[in-house]
Amino acid sequence: MNTSTSTSTSTADILGPSVPVLSYSPVVLSVPGRPVDLEVRVSAPGTGSALPVILLSHGHGPSNNLSSLNGYAPLVNFWASHGFVVIQPTHLTSRTLAHRVADAPGAPFFWRSRAEDMTHVLDRLDEIEKAVPLLAGRIDRSRVAVAGHSFGGFTSSTLLGAGLTDPGTGEAVDLTEPRIKAGVLLAAPGRGDVVNGPMGDALPVFATIDFSTMTTPALVVAGDEDDSRHFTDMGPAWHADPYTLAPGPKALLTLFGAGHALGGIPGYDVAETTDESPDRVAAVGLLTSAYLRSLLDPADHAWRTACEALASDPEPAGRIESK
Repeated sequence: MNTSTSTSTSTADILGPSVPVLSYSPVVLSVPGRPVDLEVRVSAPGTGSALPVILLSHGHGPSNNLSSLNGYAPLVNFWASHGFVVIQPTHLTSRTLAHRVADAPGAPFFWRSRAEDMTHVLDRLDEIEKAVPLLAGRIDRSRVAVAGHSFGGFTSSTLLGAGLTDPGTGEAVDLTEPRIKAGVLLAAPGRGDVVNGPMGDALPVFATIDFSTMTTPALVVAGDEDDSRHFTDMGPAWHADPYTLAPGPKALLTLFGAGHALGGIPGYDVAETTDESPDRVAAVGLLTSAYLRSLLDPADHAWRTACEALASDPEPAGRIESK
C-alpha cells in the first residue's frame, strides 16, 4: 500500500489527520511479588477524548532497549497520532533488567509474568491516567486492545484466549483477559508441534500453545519472508498459524517481502532490521490502526476503506484474508 497523499486514498482519508503526540515515562507501578517495579511508557494524542487503548507487548530481540518501554517508536507514534493511548510495559524479559532478575522465579523468559503485566496495567488504569499530564478523563476503558511483536505476539495470543500447558507442572494455563476486546499479532509464533529448532528446548511452553480457544477478534500480521529457523523449519507460514488455527473472527495481513521486523517496527534505523522499508512500516501502522478502530467502534469504517484501498493498489504492500 502506498501511504502517500498522492494516491487516490491516503492515510488521512482513512484515519483522518494526524495530531501531535504526548509521551510520558516511566510511570512506575509497584506490584506485590514482582521482583522489580512495573514501568510503563504512555503515549497519547495531544487532543481528543474517549480514547481507545492499545497495550503493546515488546519482543525479545538482540538490542538492549528496543525490548522495553523504549522500543517500537515507529508504531507507537503512528497509533498515538491517530487517536490511541498506547501503554508499553517493560516486561521482566527485557535485557535492561537482566542483571536484576536473573535469579527470579520464571527467569529468563517469564512467559506467565508477561501476560500478568497487562492485567496489572488494566487493573490500575485510573492510577496511570492520573499520573500522565493532560491525560486525565480521556481514556475509554471499554475499548481496549492488545498488540505484540514476536514474543510479544505470543503474550498477546494468550491474553486473547490461546491456551497453554505449564511445561513444569503439566497443568493447563488460562491467561485470557476479558477486558481486551481485540488484538494485533505481529510476527507472532505459530503452532507448537512443529517447533524443532534450537529455541524449542529453551522455550518449551511454545510447544504447548493451543489457538483453538483464541476466540477474541484479532488481526494477524505475517511477513512472507519471515523464516524463523531458530524455532521451526516450517517456513514463513508458521507465523500465519494464529489466523489459520484460531476460530473467527480473524483477519490475516501477509506483507510482501517482509522479514521478522516487518519493515522496521521495533525502532527507527535499527541494525537488526533486515528488511528496512519505511513504506512497509507505514502500511503496518495504517492497516493495524484501521482494524482496531473498526473493531472497537463498529460505526467506524476505516478497516473496510483500508482493505479496499489495498486491493486496488497496483503495487500493494500485501494481501488480506478474513474469516
